[in-house]
Amino acid sequence: MNDASEQNREALEGKLDGQNQRIHQPAKLPVPHFERPSIRLSPRPYISEKTLAARWEKLAELSSREHLLDPHTEKHAACYNKNIEHFIGTVKMPVGLAGPLRINGLYAQDDFLIPLATTEAALVASYNRGARLITAAGGASAMLVSEGVTRSPAFMFYNLCEAGQFVAWVTSKFDLFKEISESTTSHGKLKNIDVHIEGNHVYLVFEFTTGDASGQNMVTFATNAVYQHILEHTPVKPEGSFLDGNLSGDKKANSFAMRHVRGKKVVAEVHISREMLGKFLHTTPERMVDFGVVATTGAMINGSIGANAHYANALAALYIACGQDAACVHESAIGITRMKVNRDGGLHTSVTLPNLIVGTVGGGTSLPSQKACLDILGLHGAGNAKALAEVIACICLAGELSIVGAFAAEHFSRAHEKLARKQPN
Repeated sequence: MNDASEQNREALEGKLDGQNQRIHQPAKLPVPHFERPSIRLSPRPYISEKTLAARWEKLAELSSREHLLDPHTEKHAACYNKNIEHFIGTVKMPVGLAGPLRINGLYAQDDFLIPLATTEAALVASYNRGARLITAAGGASAMLVSEGVTRSPAFMFYNLCEAGQFVAWVTSKFDLFKEISESTTSHGKLKNIDVHIEGNHVYLVFEFTTGDASGQNMVTFATNAVYQHILEHTPVKPEGSFLDGNLSGDKKANSFAMRHVRGKKVVAEVHISREMLGKFLHTTPERMVDFGVVATTGAMINGSIGANAHYANALAALYIACGQDAACVHESAIGITRMKVNRDGGLHTSVTLPNLIVGTVGGGTSLPSQKACLDILGLHGAGNAKALAEVIACICLAGELSIVGAFAAEHFSRAHEKLARKQPN
């Protein structure tokens, strides 16, 4: 053994000895502390000059005010009052454009520029490449096929017999429940109540259409009105109940919504010639289809719900830019991408997204930056939510083509290295 190897052995033995000594020493367990916190938030969560000044007085030593509360944000601070509590400012996200993306949909029929907010280099470039390809191919077809937002109260009974009696009563009251729920909203419409019995528990899945709003709060208020009526008037009193029993799938990927709908279900497709695929993506239809088979098999092995390359990238970037609920990306990103060689020797690609929780009114859609992004799309305000859902499906389609093309042509790593690491001076 040479001198260097001997030194390495001695160093390793010394390190192990030190670890063994620490292992045999009694550990210091964490203990609770009950002294008053050195810093506290004001009990008032609202936005005013006074509350902002008080919050930043406490933050002065921790952060730079101008990076979060710049003059423009401070001037428009009051408009955030219905969207956030304990406000201190805004976070600036880079926003880029992909497109033009030509869409031939039931509701979206135009060439769209797509605003995407992200900090991930290469993402907007990838979607831009896919959008340009789709446009050159004549555009993507898109169809909104179903709508529905759910909330699922749960009721617990002493035995199955009581649960069954409760279900018999509930199923006879649809018209009454529809009247009660729709009295809470001018836009929401109750379309169905699905009953699920599990042991002596009963789940009622209320499904609503929500107009141009994404609708989570709308269906919560409407369902709660019916829930309270049930508790007051049911002839079979439950031993316990909750407004939501987690069967609605809210902000969680779930197999029920995969085969049904939560939000807006949209299908989009495009046919691309072999020549155009070679020009834009430098690969062949067969290579793209082979990747799709391998990736779908990998998704099945991994227990995925659906099979797609990266819907979440487009959804997160567009949701953030356009004032949608970013937490809904979790459920919205499930879906299926399929590719096959068409009868002309080109590539047919389709995407199915059954859980697009999106809106063009309410929520964060009217905040200054978010409204500006929806205005770029031409889709802010009433009458545009269905078109927005079709646009989102088509930008996901563009992203699937681009990323699969990158893997098929062995360009994926090179593109990220070029755009993420080798920035111009």
